[in-house]
Amino acid sequence: MSIESIWLSILLISLLCAIMSGMPVMLAIAGVPVVIGVIASFFGHFDLSFFGAFPQRVFGIMDNGLLIAIPLFVMMGILLERSRIAERMLLIMASFFGGSRSGLAYSVLIVSTLIAASTGIIGATIVMLGLISLPALLKAGVSVRLSSGLICASGTLGQIIPPSIVLILLGDQISNAYIEAQQNAGNFAPDPVSVGDLFAGALVPGFMLVLLYAGYVFIHSKLFPKASPVPVESLQAPEDTIKAAVGWADILSTFVPPLLLIIAVLGSILFGVATPTEAAAVGVAGTLLIAGSSHEQSPKYLRVLMVLGAVAAFLLTILKSLGWSNIDFSSGTLIIDAGSIAAMVATAVLVLALVAALIFLLKQQVIGGAVQETVSVSAMVFGVIVAASMLSLVFRGFGGDEVVADVLSKIPGEHWGALIAVMLVIFLLGFVLEFVEIIFIVIPIVGPVLLATDFHPVWFAVLVAMNLQTSFLTPPFGFALFYYRSVAPAHIRTVDIYLSVIPFVIIQLIAMLLVLFFPMLATWLPDVVFD
Repeated sequence: MSIESIWLSILLISLLCAIMSGMPVMLAIAGVPVVIGVIASFFGHFDLSFFGAFPQRVFGIMDNGLLIAIPLFVMMGILLERSRIAERMLLIMASFFGGSRSGLAYSVLIVSTLIAASTGIIGATIVMLGLISLPALLKAGVSVRLSSGLICASGTLGQIIPPSIVLILLGDQISNAYIEAQQNAGNFAPDPVSVGDLFAGALVPGFMLVLLYAGYVFIHSKLFPKASPVPVESLQAPEDTIKAAVGWADILSTFVPPLLLIIAVLGSILFGVATPTEAAAVGVAGTLLIAGSSHEQSPKYLRVLMVLGAVAAFLLTILKSLGWSNIDFSSGTLIIDAGSIAAMVATAVLVLALVAALIFLLKQQVIGGAVQETVSVSAMVFGVIVAASMLSLVFRGFGGDEVVADVLSKIPGEHWGALIAVMLVIFLLGFVLEFVEIIFIVIPIVGPVLLATDFHPVWFAVLVAMNLQTSFLTPPFGFALFYYRSVAPAHIRTVDIYLSVIPFVIIQLIAMLLVLFFPMLATWLPDVVFD
């Protein structure tokens, strides 16, 4: 065993112990490598000049325009949550189905699919689903295990369905790893891997997973048609009253705005109209309009103004795409004609609507809490990114990239064996680390090695995202289970929660195997969209 391998083993063991001790993750990831590097330098086994590259790495992180999308997408999700739009979607859908068992289960899955990408944080989604949908599911006669498993599994869909924070972070790291791998192989002009590629690549596997979940709900309802034995009182209105109270008008007014928002954000990225950062800004603006119009205290004039703002935004998109707006901000040129006047009027209406929504939501104490939570989550993410940069620097200072390449090359099965080993490590790390830490610790280490083979980078990224989603759902340490346990009633035992997710974990593994053996599921759409 080489001296580099010994120091790397000490580094990884110390890092794991520091994280498990309860020390703040950012301090552990950044502090442990520094301490180990300084100690190793006393024995002449580490060159302290490596630390001189750290400021440049931090500057590179702060200069990365892609990462600006993270706080914007976080803000978008938190606003949707705090304005109770997701809650209203779930209640409307549940009422529309009239309390039927299979209908309620499908409604949870449908709403989860719509809000998963918007929130992007599995904890918030699972807690919301547990508080709102669980009582309705149990009262309708859905079994405890199906209800619990469906809520936990649906809450993790935000890991794979774009636009997802996981895919944004993966896109940044996969791109860097792929470029490094290609340059090491002598290709100094590789095709870039963008976040848009990953969004397109994850669409088919993500919706395939939703269909597999729905198939399991269908089969379960046929095999176990009897009602749940859980003794709960039904507080729902009679079926006719519910159907009379909730119609297509309620469904459209509740679901169309968030659906259009997701389509606008995702479509603008996939069709090259906007970068992920620009699309995230559009998402925040659209969320402000939706939150302002759907709030229960919103006056009628404000709702009308929000609709006008949305129409103005749509008009601006049309004018820009058709080239009728003769306003060029890059050169500062302006030609006064009908298109330019229409664009200026639409801009004024949109700005007025956004300002009105902002003032109203400030008065309703929605914006303040959302901004505070966004800053907290974003600070955690960027802190981990900077800390992981220090870890990666020390790891390379010990020659870790060469050690990893050597270890992976010795695993039976060549590059396929190495891929399975990496996936197993990521799966196990998912029990103790958040996805941000895993992405910025593991991918820079193993990515250049695996992507030096003929593995498609988008396919590899989708597999990693699905793997993370599976580990967050797997007992006994899956984070999704802990979130659900915090809101589940006392009569639902922890062992019932563990057993409830096993069928969904099996579905996850089946989906991963399908993507593993049929890479076209992840690579076909990016090739079509981005040629």
